[in-house]
Amino acid sequence: MKLRIIIYTLLLAACNMPIYGQIGEQRHNLSVGINGGINLNSVTFSPTVRQKNLMGTNGGLTVRYISEKYFSMICGAQIEINYSQHGWDEFYEDYPDLHYTRKMNYVEVPLLAHLAFGKDRGAQFFIHAGPQIGFFLNDSHTQSGNWDDYSGFTVEQHEKPVENKFDYGIAGGAGVEIRTKIGHFQLEGRYYYALSDFYKSTKKDYFARSAHGVITAKITYLFDLTK
Repeated sequence: MKLRIIIYTLLLAACNMPIYGQIGEQRHNLSVGINGGINLNSVTFSPTVRQKNLMGTNGGLTVRYISEKYFSMICGAQIEINYSQHGWDEFYEDYPDLHYTRKMNYVEVPLLAHLAFGKDRGAQFFIHAGPQIGFFLNDSHTQSGNWDDYSGFTVEQHEKPVENKFDYGIAGGAGVEIRTKIGHFQLEGRYYYALSDFYKSTKKDYFARSAHGVITAKITYLFDLTK
């Protein structure tokens, strides 16, 4: 059902594009480049697992197409292909000897609407929003402490492998772009909310929810192929 909502939203946006195209100032600006940044990761579990943010890396390729300027708003689309590290870091303040960290590696493809405000040269403020899909590659974990000595903690996730390798959700962010003669530099903060679970979540399964939540800070460099 959630995936259908994303598809319907994209179809509605596509149907409205010709309407805006008749009003706005047409542009055909294609840019490509690279991006890189840091993730602060957590996982929404049900039942709850106590944790703190786990740091990971994020980086890859970026393609952007600016189609028009609609009054003061610059409209376009941005797609990325990124390698991204997710996971969680379990934290128990009263039991410092207990520690468990799971790092999960994905290839991710955000499909983002790009809306910007500002001058063609200089600084622009922009907003990104759209669906994101991901494909699980592999994972690793570290563990310390004797968990068998303690009761009352959720530990089913420790030995449980990833069961759903296709990840999807919604991404959104905002930032500043500096446009120069040698290219465009973006500084962005972004949040990803997963609609999918990486563990099975039927009534017979232990976890009803196991979804990624990711805060990303990244820098992107773009150069124009067409203007």
